[in-house]
Amino acid sequence: MTVDKNPAYPVAIEELQTEKKLPGDVRLRQVKYLNNIVEQDHRRIKRKSRHAMGYFSYATACITIYGIEIINMIFKGQLGDVVDRTAQGLKNFIHAQFGLAEAC
Repeated sequence: MTVDKNPAYPVAIEELQTEKKLPGDVRLRQVKYLNNIVEQDHRRIKRKSRHAMGYFSYATACITIYGIEIINMIFKGQLGDVVDRTAQGLKNFIHAQFGLAEAC
């Protein structure tokens, strides 16, 4: 497991292994900046959720984060040919993802 140099990680990993919630053969690798790709990938979620001033329920957080991720995946081109990139195509895709009925 690759993490940054936060001193809380070794303690947490050891505790999880003691409680048998994490396999004993998991090795911790603390290297500053090595996990930067993962950190940068969720920066959009952090930026958007900051404006929400916290979530009042787990369900609200899940739905909001799912929506942010869908939009990011569309604009990063990670969905390939699945999405028609016209405005109508994007609207239809989002409606299908969230189970929304057609409004117009």
